[in-house]
Amino acid sequence: MLSIGEFALHGQVSVRMLRHYDATGLLIPARVDPSSGYRWYAAEQLSRLNRLIALKDLGFTLEQIGPVLDSAICAEQLRAMLLLRRAQVEESMAADQARLQAIGRRLRMIEKENLMSDLTFTEKALPTVTVSRLRAVAADQSEIAGLIGPMFGQLIPASAALGYDPDAPTIATYHETGDGMELSACIPQTGDLPLLPGTEHVELPGAERAITVVHHGDMETIGDTWQALMQYVGAQGHSPAGDCREVYLATPMDDQDNWITELQQPIA
Repeated sequence: MLSIGEFALHGQVSVRMLRHYDATGLLIPARVDPSSGYRWYAAEQLSRLNRLIALKDLGFTLEQIGPVLDSAICAEQLRAMLLLRRAQVEESMAADQARLQAIGRRLRMIEKENLMSDLTFTEKALPTVTVSRLRAVAADQSEIAGLIGPMFGQLIPASAALGYDPDAPTIATYHETGDGMELSACIPQTGDLPLLPGTEHVELPGAERAITVVHHGDMETIGDTWQALMQYVGAQGHSPAGDCREVYLATPMDDQDNWITELQQPIA
């Protein structure tokens, strides 16, 4: 027999909870000293305690737990229930983490509203560029990174195999559609080298006027710089006129903090 303290220790619960489970009839001690009222438990009762705690963690109320315990639920059934509950909790945690990151990004944008004066905005013409490109459509902003990265992951090795300079700037373009955001990953043609097979061969149209700014750092914070650029465009009385572009001037794969990206927005 185990004293209530020993049973609480091995069952990883408090003595107070054991007294509560006794009072509710969920886990009655194997023996109670008639003179002192001291509770004693059988080691076999740890199995019932484990099931009680597991059902509680699954979201059952104490009123619901009693009948389930008395139905002699088997270990495999309980294991399946716990695995399902764990998956639900993990999914909920992932959603909460995504919301936390989104709140952090929005908070950072608000905090930086008065600090964007360090950015230098430049108006210039954009040349027409012949490119090999891959395209995809993102339903919302959260899908962009998961689409644009793999497309460049396909294009860059293919271009290197044809003799392209692996450090030459690449381009991403973004175009609003009724179904979301159409994005493209582009490798500009280099000299007389052939265009990449299995891709679209197009000319990105030039623009007589565009506002540009250079973003330093990884893609997690590039949205802040895009927002600052668009606010600048509006403050100058301009309107966007054409697809926006990102030109990746430097992208050391082992250090995204040192990435250099020029953001380009054609204007009217």
